Amino acid sequence: MSLTGTPFFLTTIVLVVLALALPLGLWGKVGGPALVRHATRFLMLLFAQVAAIAMVFVIVNNSNGLFDTWADLLGTGDHVGAAADLGPDGTGGKSLDGEPKVVQKFAPASDKRMGPGVQETKLKGRISGVEGEVYVWLPPQYDDPAHKGKKFPVVEVLPGFPGSAKAWFGTLNVNTQLKPMMEKGEVAPFIIVAPRTTLLGDVDTGCANTPGKVNADTWLSVDVRKMVVDTFRVDDKPDGWAVAGYSAGAHCATKLAVAHPDRYRAGVSLSGYNDPIGESASLTAKTPELRDANNPWKMLQRAKTPPRVALFISGAEGDGYQSGLAIKQSAKPPTTVQVGMVPAGAGGHGTTVWKRQVPDVFRWLTKQVTY
Repeated sequence: MSLTGTPFFLTTIVLVVLALALPLGLWGKVGGPALVRHATRFLMLLFAQVAAIAMVFVIVNNSNGLFDTWADLLGTGDHVGAAADLGPDGTGGKSLDGEPKVVQKFAPASDKRMGPGVQETKLKGRISGVEGEVYVWLPPQYDDPAHKGKKFPVVEVLPGFPGSAKAWFGTLNVNTQLKPMMEKGEVAPFIIVAPRTTLLGDVDTGCANTPGKVNADTWLSVDVRKMVVDTFRVDDKPDGWAVAGYSAGAHCATKLAVAHPDRYRAGVSLSGYNDPIGESASLTAKTPELRDANNPWKMLQRAKTPPRVALFISGAEGDGYQSGLAIKQSAKPPTTVQVGMVPAGAGGHGTTVWKRQVPDVFRWLTKQVTY
């Protein structure tokens, strides 16, 4: 039974009802010695508590897009087939122009909570050695005859950790929020791409390449990107690409944009952090060397040539805002940084806050990309 499916949710409701009915109907009818009566009543109360907690967990999980599968929840999922050392650019010395085209077949997303128009596929990354789901939503203009032959801009969207690739659609409602805005011409007709980011059970990859462990950077910035370019009408130039994320995904988005100005023109960070230690379960937080190498603030300071990227960073006091100011102070042209403060009391570190920011984020992105 699927962790996020309606049948499991209904099952938890039935269990809660049963757990309440048992003590109401049987409390005074339990017979036997005192020890047996007390133990039976204790088990009925324990069952009621467990059932209630399970139902609340399912509601929270489904509302916030934390875990997709039982393997994600239990920390047993492994989507990494190989993790070779692919070098500084994450390609292993391969020329992507010489690689075979990766044209994927997509089917309508099986999870209807993601809203209309979302498609999904299972991608096997030829260079990264990662295999996982990728969800894609096409703008209303994509199949419009008036836009035949038109190439569209792309935004890769990343969740936090733990987090589901479905969350931008099912929780932040990026597609249903943006569709009317695109139809009115308020924002560019972006293709939204949401790849799996939970690749090693209960370990956060930090969206980095860690030889011998995982090539998460290459999965996101090379394999997924190439598949989208080969499958849909998009430009492979960085001017048409952006990456956005919240929480741990915000850290990833900033890092990927700073590291790969040849792949992304813009990055969006919502309530993120610079130092990987911001997520204690991150592989890149394990050693000072990894923390230093994967800190976008330090990456900008070390850069011999400032990257041509635009960054949009927002957060509350102590939750992303200071990290954004540090990035802005380190940035040199042509890097540009816009920092916004989320007011106290707006909703804390949660999807309610990030969902409200979607329209403004995509208005800003519209000014950064070409299409």
